[in-house]
Amino acid sequence: MSTHATGPYTATPATPATPDSSATPDTPPTAGVRFALVPVRTLSLETVARRSGLHPDLVRRLVSLGLVGAERDAAGRLVFAPTAPATLARIQRLRSGLCLNYASIGLVLDLLDRIDRLETALRRGGTRSDQPPWI
Repeated sequence: MSTHATGPYTATPATPATPDSSATPDTPPTAGVRFALVPVRTLSLETVARRSGLHPDLVRRLVSLGLVGAERDAAGRLVFAPTAPATLARIQRLRSGLCLNYASIGLVLDLLDRIDRLETALRRGGTRSDQPPWI
């Protein structure tokens, strides 16, 4: 359901400099290759639970049901995208406002995400017509 980075850092290769002419065949020319580490902002389970007002066990259950995306860090702890508290609030509104079970909530969330993508595609197109762009 989610596509997040799998660790706390994402390595993106920088433009390599010209190879070191003094490198011998025994030593690879690594002096010109650098990697810029870009930290990926993630939230811990405790932070997400506190921001959403839910118990951490309920957050874990929603992750196991696939309603909220989470990854595991190097220590095996759950880490979340910064949008996770908003997703949890949306789930709680659907659960309490419409009395939906968790399977129905998953379907409604998928449909709402699809509607958002279609509306974004319409806005990017800049034109409105009687026929939607997916036909």
